[in-house]
Amino acid sequence: MRAMYICMCNAVTDHAIRRAAAEGVESFSELQARTGCSDCCGACESEARQCLREAVAETRSVLSFLPTPA
Repeated sequence: MRAMYICMCNAVTDHAIRRAAAEGVESFSELQARTGCSDCCGACESEARQCLREAVAETRSVLSFLPTPA
């Protein structure tokens, strides 16, 4: 699957956002701190937020299938 640039100013792709979510990032401010996404012109903010929401939801659904430690 090809990466799609979400934030052109800082070269942040949808893959980078998904990776950040998989590593525990759940808030937009955390995403900005980690990637710099949407800290310049802000044109990508709504798309970046949506991508993060979807990635966090996907990560949570995957984690719900894992067995809990005994």
